[in-house]
Amino acid sequence: MKTAQQGTELTPGERYLELLKKVVTGNIYAPEPDHDNEDVMQFVEQFREHYFDHPAHSMVPLKRLDHLQACVVDVVRRQVPGDLIEAGVWRGGTSIFMKAVLEMEGAGERRVWVADSFEGLPQVDPVLHPKEARAMAGKTIQQDYRNFAASLDEVKRNFNAYGLLDARVHFVQGWFKDTLHDVPAPQFAIVRLDGDLYDSTLDALAALYPRLSPGGYLIIDDYADDLWTECRRAVDEYRREHQIRDELRGVDSKCAYWQRSR
Repeated sequence: MKTAQQGTELTPGERYLELLKKVVTGNIYAPEPDHDNEDVMQFVEQFREHYFDHPAHSMVPLKRLDHLQACVVDVVRRQVPGDLIEAGVWRGGTSIFMKAVLEMEGAGERRVWVADSFEGLPQVDPVLHPKEARAMAGKTIQQDYRNFAASLDEVKRNFNAYGLLDARVHFVQGWFKDTLHDVPAPQFAIVRLDGDLYDSTLDALAALYPRLSPGGYLIIDDYADDLWTECRRAVDEYRREHQIRDELRGVDSKCAYWQRSR
C-alpha cells in the first residue's frame, strides 16, 4: 500500500483515499494538532478548535488512518474472513474511511458495523475509576469536547454525504455492555476499539475479540492515553486473563494493535 507521504506515484483510487483522510479529519482546512504535545492546556485548545469548531468527522490522526488502511487492505487481499467493526465512532469518520477502503479494494460485500451509544460517553464509577471520573466531570470533556456526543442521525447523514451509506453498513446503538454481544456477525477481520474508558474497552473486548479471525487485527485507539483513561489496564488485564501472547505494537504514542495468530 502506498501513501502520499512515501513520495511515490499514486493510483486514482489511492489519491481518493488520501484526500478522504484529509477531509474526514478536517486536515483539508488546517493541519491536525500534535497529539504528542506535552503542553496539555495548549493541546486541549488546539484539539477543541480543530475537531469541534470545524466540520471534522474523525478525531483519529492521519498516521492511524494510514495504519488502518494497511490493515484493511491486508485482510482483504489475504482473504481473512469477517466483517469490520468500530466500537466508539463519534461522527463516524473512521468507519466511513473503512467502508471506502473496502470499496476501493472491491470488497464492498463485507459489512461495516458502526457501534456507539450515539449520546456520548457513559457515566463512570468514581470509586472504581477515580481518574476517569475526575476527567469525565471536568470542563474539558463536558464543555470543550461536548462529551464526545454525536447522534445516530448525524452519523448516518455523514455516511450518506460521502456516498457510502448502503445496505452493508449497520448501526449498533446503545452501551457496549448491552449491544455488542448481540451483533449478528459470526466473524470479524478488523475490530477497532475507541471507547476511551476502562469498562467500555473491557466490554468491547469481551464481546468482540472471541470472534476476531486469526490473521485479523485488534486496534485500540486509546491504549496509551494514560492521562485520563484506564484503557491500557483493561487491555492488559484481558490479554493476561486470556493468555494472549501476540505482540502488542504501537501505531503511534497512544494507539496500539495486535494481529491475532490463533
